[in-house]
Parts: sequence; structure tokens; C-alpha cells
Amino acid sequence: MEQLKRILFVNSEITPYLPESTISTIGRYLPQGIQECGREIRAFMPRYGCINERRNQLHEVIRLSGMNIVLGGVDLPLVIKVASVANARMQVYFIDNEDFFQRRATFTDADGKYFADNGERAVFFVRGILETVKKLRWKPDLIHCIGWMSHPLPLFLKKLYHTDPLFEDTKVVLSLYNDNLAMEFNPELKNKIIGGNIKKKDVALLEKADGINLAKMAIQYADGIIEGEKALDPALAEAVAGRTVPVLPYVPAAVGDTAYINAYNEFYDKILATNAR
Repeated sequence: MEQLKRILFVNSEITPYLPESTISTIGRYLPQGIQECGREIRAFMPRYGCINERRNQLHEVIRLSGMNIVLGGVDLPLVIKVASVANARMQVYFIDNEDFFQRRATFTDADGKYFADNGERAVFFVRGILETVKKLRWKPDLIHCIGWMSHPLPLFLKKLYHTDPLFEDTKVVLSLYNDNLAMEFNPELKNKIIGGNIKKKDVALLEKADGINLAKMAIQYADGIIEGEKALDPALAEAVAGRTVPVLPYVPAAVGDTAYINAYNEFYDKILATNAR
């Protein structure tokens, strides 16, 4: 079997750009570890307003910026920035937009209330990544979604981008966490997603637009699932049990420990073999 070479990482969080957490730490060290396994990688995250561009040496990639993402009939400018991770041969691409990612907080306001447009922000984020990868002409063998902001991607990959030669054979792996499951989205979110090959039935789960159902929708379209938590929320565990795709049980992830990186790398190969056309 030809070695799977190109892995695209879609992350809600990456440290040091955001504080250390399970998700942000994996977002930082997993891509580097997979690259050291001989893969070619690209890593993306949102350019939240709390990220200090000067300190982290972010700069705009002019040749990739300038596109628009249409969301709910509105053209929204897409800006791409990039930074090199200190002490690693790895770059991180940032998806930016003045309306969605200039605010100082990530997901909640000063009172701890979730932003009303978080769903639209996630859709813009994943659409922005897919369009950027097209512009890079970089064909990923597998996309690994990590964190709730990545959850719309499996739907878009399988329903809207699957006819593009760049993505026609691309597989998607979903790491599941109990992050922001209580989040409630704009009830009109599903209508802003419908279009092209994405029909009403494809987003039926978003009749109740919340974090759990967005995660369930991601599960529905994933080729493989990694349990990122030792004890997944029962609703997510039930949704995973209802799929017949490969599942990697929880593997503890610690900085400096390559066991989980090796396990994930082997799982990528399994997904490619299992889902080969």
C-alpha cells in the first residue's frame, strides 16, 4: 500500500497561540509528531482576536487572501495568515475575517455567554480552509478534525467538495471531545449551510442547533473516529456506536509521549485501507 503522505489538521485551538488545554496541546504536538513520522502536513486554526500577531509573528499570505466565502447570501472576505511555531519545523495557517475573528474572546463574551454567531464562525472557518487548500493546490489524503470548530467540515467535504479532484479521495477523521456541547447556535444556521449538493435532509440534526447535534453531524460524515476523552458524553458515545466506521479508543496524550502519535499515525493508515475505493 502506498504510504499516506498528506495530512491536513483542522484545529479549534493550538498552543502557544491559545492557553494550554488537551485540545490545544494535541493541536500543537500531533502535527509535528506526524510530520516526524514522514508525513507532509498542514495545520489550520482560527485567528482569534486574542492572539497577539506581533508577538507570535503572524503575517498575511497575500497570494492566498482576497477570496470571499458566501454565507447566507453574504460575501465575507477571507484573510489567510501564517506563523512558524517556535522550536519546530512547522507552520500554522490562520483563518481570519473582520466580522468573525477580530473580537478579543474565543467563544464567549465577557459575561460567559456564547456568541450568537458561533455556528456561522465555524462554517466560515472550515469553508475557508477548504478554499485555501484548493488555492494551494495541495491534495490532502486525510483531514483530521480536532475541536468543535472543525465539526462542519465532514459534511462539506462529503457533500460539497467531494466532486473536486483535489478532495475526491480525501478521508476525514474526527477526534471527539466534550467541548462546548452546551453551545446553542442561531436557529437559521441550517439554512445558511443548505445549498449545492447539501440538502435539507443532510442537516436534519441541526433542527435543534446546538453543540451536541453539530458533533453528531460530524460523526455522521466521518470515515473514522478517535475518542479524545476517556468518558465521552453519552449522546456522543451513542452516536459513535451507531456508526460502522473504525474507532480508535481513548489514548492518553502527554507532551513528550509519542505513544498516542504512533497510535494516531497507524489509525490514519487503517482509515485509508478500510475506505479505499
